[in-house]
Amino acid sequence: METVEMNSISLKRPRSEDDVANADELKRQKISETSKTGNDSGQNIETVTDQPDKSLLEDTKNEIIPGEEQEDEELEDSDEDGDPESFADMMKHGLTESDVGITKFVSSHQGFSGILKERYSDFVVHEIGKDGRVSHLDDFSVPVDDEDPSEETFTVLSDEDKQRLEELQLLKNKETSVAIEVIEDTKEKRTVIHQAVKSLFPGLETKTEDRDGKKYIIAYHAAGKKALANPRKHSWPKSRGSYCHFVLYKENKDTMDAINVLSKFLRVKPNIFSYMGTKDKRAITVQEIAVLRITAQRLAHLNKCLMNFKLGNFSYKNHPLKLGELQGNHFTVVLRNITGTDDQIEQAMHSLREIGFINYYGMQRFGTTAVPTYQIGRAILQNNWNEVMDLILKPRPGAEKGYLVKCREEWAKTKDPAAALKKLPVKRCVEGQLLRGLLKYGMKNIISAFGIIPRNNRLMYIHSYQSYVWNNMVSKRIEEYGLRAVPGDLTLKGATAVHIEEGDVDNYTIHDIVMPLPGFDVIYPKHKIGEAYKEMLIADNLDINNMRHKIRDYSLSGAYRKIIIRPQNVSWEVVAYDDPKIPLFTTDLDKLEGKPLPVLPTDGKFRALKMEFSLPPSTYATMAIREVLKMDTSIKHQTQLNTTWLR
Repeated sequence: METVEMNSISLKRPRSEDDVANADELKRQKISETSKTGNDSGQNIETVTDQPDKSLLEDTKNEIIPGEEQEDEELEDSDEDGDPESFADMMKHGLTESDVGITKFVSSHQGFSGILKERYSDFVVHEIGKDGRVSHLDDFSVPVDDEDPSEETFTVLSDEDKQRLEELQLLKNKETSVAIEVIEDTKEKRTVIHQAVKSLFPGLETKTEDRDGKKYIIAYHAAGKKALANPRKHSWPKSRGSYCHFVLYKENKDTMDAINVLSKFLRVKPNIFSYMGTKDKRAITVQEIAVLRITAQRLAHLNKCLMNFKLGNFSYKNHPLKLGELQGNHFTVVLRNITGTDDQIEQAMHSLREIGFINYYGMQRFGTTAVPTYQIGRAILQNNWNEVMDLILKPRPGAEKGYLVKCREEWAKTKDPAAALKKLPVKRCVEGQLLRGLLKYGMKNIISAFGIIPRNNRLMYIHSYQSYVWNNMVSKRIEEYGLRAVPGDLTLKGATAVHIEEGDVDNYTIHDIVMPLPGFDVIYPKHKIGEAYKEMLIADNLDINNMRHKIRDYSLSGAYRKIIIRPQNVSWEVVAYDDPKIPLFTTDLDKLEGKPLPVLPTDGKFRALKMEFSLPPSTYATMAIREVLKMDTSIKHQTQLNTTWLR
């Protein structure tokens, strides 16, 4: 096996100088129009654009490093679904793979071109549970339960009643109760209204009153604010498991967004949901979710009003789900408009199946703007808080939403947190949270101000720096020693890392080798790469022997990560197609709705590579795809590919 340096990939077709000049003029016009009108980044299933996606999908992963349970969604500053030309122009300032240490390949085949995630539906992720079962949405039925309220429960309240009850439940007005008149007064009708209020608005109690000869159902808070959105213990049958588990099928939406939407519709707090890992936005993903004391009936009812996702495969269990409990994820990926010969494709896929790919941290780990997240992480570890503040808030070139640009400009001009905050309609972004912290604690207490940002989001920055070091060191390791085990390498015995001795080296292959993410509780290789770690950290004004931070949260214990990952269940086929808008396989939802397989021509204008494989947690599918194509998977490069393909 040999290692190969990364080659540049030619784009889709050559253009004349006139084409380039005309395109540049169009680009300037479109950027000007965009700056005047703004752009709408919203997209739902019914209005999917026929243009290629302009951002590279976050891979599904579930980190095993402490504190890294959540996806890095906060580090993506925006979803840029605007004009492809202007977005490509802005992405000139983005990162490339070599900027974050991703430079090597393990296979010797010749690379070829293809478009990754031209449509979000070209990337499908199925979660693999801890029992090895792959999650599928294949059943909309609701478990039969005599305790469930009737279907009328969901329709008996008017929209006006629901609005008033929600305001009462959330304490949005001064009212202490809401009266609902019983129009057709029967005991059965009153019972349905009681059930509807209590099941749809947790925390509210009801009673019946006579007023002027008419019957009213009075809703009120049972125990003040403490009762808000708490599942009602006494209304849940003892024989039923406390958690409703279900499969969430979602399109073009990340996991946390989906849970926030479900919470809003159900009028409960998001923290009653649990899951094993967060999944990508720009994909179709299928995963298991558990929710505390919400009936399958209520959840199934949401399928009538949700556009971007569906719920099914309901069951009741006595336990929630825990982050990291999954075995991994199964991917179905379509690479469109491929240029490789059948021979090249066979070589590439055989290599992926037999050898695998370098287990780099993917590009989404490092953010999408001109200020990489690892730089902020490095400043935190250096205890350079003015630099942390500056990196997060300063103006930056590249793709960002207009209000963030104005906020940064205001900050650069005035250094006034209040003035900069006024430019932000969305205060929940990292910039808004830091500005609120500066407003509260003052410019001389940046540490406390930064602490307002949620802990996992803060830790993402230092984990990004660890990943940056790891990527660079692995590239050096492969360049220095190739794809074989050598004395001084590290391997795991159980959970403990040990050095490989000279006499044992023949007992190990490259698939056994791990390398450390820097920290105070890891050991380093006993060869040149061990010294390279120290040199890299010294260059960053950090001491590899003192990775404890004076703020405990930012002390890095470190972890070990395999150098090479060999995917499981690898399969592939090349398909021909004429229309870039048609899907090239059926999804779980297509099958449930009885949609037939797409009819594809035997000799179409274009060719696509459809590939399937399974990966363990904490690995990046884009890095596997990179090994197949031998091409840069950064947004910067993919945007250039996609926008060239549009012309």
